[in-house]
Amino acid sequence: MSRFNLNLATLCLAFIVITLGAFVRLSDAGLGCPDWPGCYGHLDVPTAQADVDMANERFAHRPVEAPKAWKEMIHRYAAGALGLMILTMALASLRRSNNAYQQRVLPWVLVVLVMFQALLGMWTVTLLLKPLIVTGHLLGGMATFALLGWCLYRQGNLFSGWQTPSRRGLRIMAGSALTLLIGQIFLGAWTSTNYAAMACPDFPTCQTYWWPPTDWSTAFTLWHGLGINYEYGILDSVPRATIHWAHRLGAIVIAGVMLALAVTLWRQAGTDRRWRGIAATLVAALALQIGLGISTVVFHLPLPVAVAHNGGAALLLLTVVAINHAVWRAREHV
Repeated sequence: MSRFNLNLATLCLAFIVITLGAFVRLSDAGLGCPDWPGCYGHLDVPTAQADVDMANERFAHRPVEAPKAWKEMIHRYAAGALGLMILTMALASLRRSNNAYQQRVLPWVLVVLVMFQALLGMWTVTLLLKPLIVTGHLLGGMATFALLGWCLYRQGNLFSGWQTPSRRGLRIMAGSALTLLIGQIFLGAWTSTNYAAMACPDFPTCQTYWWPPTDWSTAFTLWHGLGINYEYGILDSVPRATIHWAHRLGAIVIAGVMLALAVTLWRQAGTDRRWRGIAATLVAALALQIGLGISTVVFHLPLPVAVAHNGGAALLLLTVVAINHAVWRAREHV
């Protein structure tokens, strides 16, 4: 397998791991295995009655629920496979290559990031779904996915030589869009990890208000202490609604910024018509994500739609990373 194809396969697996993680979290299976890295002391889910009885005795506070445990373990197996593929990318980068764009540092950065992700995965379980840890774990997964995308674009010499009349303004705009999108992904993760997805069950209002009662201080208190079981959340309705409302407000800002960026990219077509394709991709990814977000509320958090909303965020992120890569690789043309 070529290094480019290995990078592409690893990127695809990272997307699967992200969606599996969302599926585990949204189906309340985050504590399906109360220990780590095994499950009730096994490398798989205990099924024999003697093993189940022993597990129930050892973890009396968390009896075996095989369906939830299998969801969690499948996610762990996939994450482990992703780590091995990233390590393979890093080892392959040590070999000589005729490709001038072969990445040698970024794959090792990804190895370190995946190791930290493993720690966050462990703490997710041992600290009982602490929102800050679970949010960090999701952001780490998104960062891994984005860096794999950047590595792929660079190694494949994609978007090379595109022309633009003004790189500086376009770089600032694309970088700002990426920064704001990262902030919005944090808000989405914070909404999910605090079980606030249905805190506003109506749309476009929130609990019939155009501006609901809020408690910003409690809603965004990052640390509530140790020894607390955060499964199903610990916040009251007002802080949860505040978190949800902040995510909606962020979506409005992101939509405006992304549309402005798409229009700006479209206007570059006078210099290089390839900008229109990436602008159209951005609008399509944005429309998909907005539609999934609205559907999540209107249809009261159906699991497939909620999982797809997480996947849509990853695809939008990958698109904005591609735009940033194209902008930084572009040549200025007067």
